[in-house]
Amino acid sequence: MRTTYLLAAALSIGVAAAEAQPAGTRQAIAPEAALHAIDTNKDGTISLDEAKAAAEKRFTALDTDHEGTLDVRELMGTLGPEAAKRADKDSDGTLDKAEYLAVVETRFKAADTNHDGTLDRQELGTRQGQALLRLLQH
Repeated sequence: MRTTYLLAAALSIGVAAAEAQPAGTRQAIAPEAALHAIDTNKDGTISLDEAKAAAEKRFTALDTDHEGTLDVRELMGTLGPEAAKRADKDSDGTLDKAEYLAVVETRFKAADTNHDGTLDRQELGTRQGQALLRLLQH
C-alpha cells in the first residue's frame, strides 16, 4: 500500500522527468552502439529474444534494493511514472520482471515498422526504437 501511495505521490508532483521532457531534448541512444551491445548473434539486427535478454540484465541492474521489483525511483529515466502505471497490471505500485518484459515486447513491436521480427539501425533510430532502447541500456 505504501508503494502505491509513493507512486501516486510521484505522479502528482510531476516526477515524470524523462517523459515530461519536450520532444527532441532527450539524449538519443546511438543505434550502432545498441546493436553492438544487444545483437548477440551479430546479424546486424535485434530480435525480440535479444531485446528480452538485454532487458533482463537491465532489470537486474535497475533493481537496486534487490526486491525483484522496480519502483518509480528505480525506473527514473528509463520508464516514466505514467507508463509505469499503465504497465503495472497488478496495481501494486511496482513492476515485476514479467511486467517489465511485457513493456519491452510492446515497444519492440511498435518499433518493428516492417514487421519482420527484428529491428535494424533505421528502426532503432525512430522514436519507438529509442523508447525501447531506454529499457534495454544504461
